[in-house]
Amino acid sequence: LIVDSPHVHCDGNEIETTFHYRKNHFSHTPEGLKVSPKLHEYLFKTQLKPKKTGVLLVGIGGNNGSTSVGAVFANKKHMTWRTKEGLHTANYFGSITQASTVHLGWDGEQQVHVPFNEIIPILSPNDLVIDGWDINNKNLYEAMIRAKVFEPELQEKLRPYMEPIVPMPSIYYPDFIASNQECVVVLWTANTERYTDVTEGLNMTAEDILMSIEKSADEVSPSNIFAVAAILEGAHYINGSPQNTLVPGIIELARKHNVFVGGDDFKSGQTKIKSALIDFLVSSGLKPESIVSYNHLGNNDGKNLSEARQFRSKEISKSSVVDDMVQANKILYPTGKNPDHCIVIKYVPYVGDSKRAMDEYICSIFMGGRQTFVIHNTCEDSLLASPLIYDLVILTELATRIQYADASDGQFHSFHEVLSMLSVLLKAPVVPAGTPVSNAFMRQFASLTKLVTVLAGVASDTDMQIEFFTQLPKAH
Repeated sequence: LIVDSPHVHCDGNEIETTFHYRKNHFSHTPEGLKVSPKLHEYLFKTQLKPKKTGVLLVGIGGNNGSTSVGAVFANKKHMTWRTKEGLHTANYFGSITQASTVHLGWDGEQQVHVPFNEIIPILSPNDLVIDGWDINNKNLYEAMIRAKVFEPELQEKLRPYMEPIVPMPSIYYPDFIASNQECVVVLWTANTERYTDVTEGLNMTAEDILMSIEKSADEVSPSNIFAVAAILEGAHYINGSPQNTLVPGIIELARKHNVFVGGDDFKSGQTKIKSALIDFLVSSGLKPESIVSYNHLGNNDGKNLSEARQFRSKEISKSSVVDDMVQANKILYPTGKNPDHCIVIKYVPYVGDSKRAMDEYICSIFMGGRQTFVIHNTCEDSLLASPLIYDLVILTELATRIQYADASDGQFHSFHEVLSMLSVLLKAPVVPAGTPVSNAFMRQFASLTKLVTVLAGVASDTDMQIEFFTQLPKAH
């Protein structure tokens, strides 16, 4: 993308852009809510060359891990395979960074949509070097067979590449981190843990969590240990499961070591639809009163979630997805009471990785009426989650190349250590303390794409399309 603007300066190594952020400031007065629009001038500086990036998956021998690794080989080798439906070709469908486009405007004849990965230089999943750990020491070919995600013909084509890969037996591999990579992301795609207590003296500060690990405190979870180890080695950490790994002490530790953390829980199937549908309903002036979500699946995730304490972690992450959308409309929800929201997950081994999700939505509509939606969604669980793994890593690496400044002082800083720009990929986004959580899918997507266009110096407010119903003033 070539941008012709006085607000963009590029020397081939980095691009610097000026962005005028329009923000409303509010105050409550006796006369009512007072809104004061203000202009804030940012400078953004982005290194153009993506870093050589290593990915360490916690749970690499599981369905998501073996699928993620196998799909990279399939794409790099341009593999094809045949099923009863015909010939299939490896792709990265389901990845925002690799398979979505961004609307930039109207060129006088047609709408202009540009691939996400052409706006600013980002990694391809093919560039990633992937390894990881698992409690199962089977090689990834055996893991892939056990997962039953890929078709048999593809599994055999992948065998020479997957069979030599055996999960690492330990948490500490300094040679991999220090010698081979410029950026390393450790990502948890292992089983869901129960929620851990968050208390003073246990994990509220960086000192607390380090001391608790040293004492082998019962409430220190395996994912806490992986997160701390990653941070101490200068690696970024992403939590792809529902448990509350990112306790305050771990976030403080990340800040001290200048690394990013992100989470929680991949937003891939049923919850992704819910985060778009509830936003659509509430934005349409319809009032969701009851949401009942039933799931059954047969992979190891389903087996693990059949335990009550682990299910509670998932229930929390799946149920919180509607909160901000309900709170946004005091006309429909004057008391702030959420809709009735019930979530059920059952383990049915026969269906394997092919999760069934059934939802019923009941809405109050005009003049006492009622509208009911029933959705049956067959989610190929790992084929929906694996593209999110690539996106989480690719966007984290991009964040390491971005700095911003207040244009008035020119002092550049990195983003906050809690990487909330990943929210569109996560069920229960962790955000910096004191900032709001956004779960509405299209709002999250717009936030991410607007950021990327700003980094490139492209106008990011073109969706208003005011030029189609007004006389467009002259450009300045």
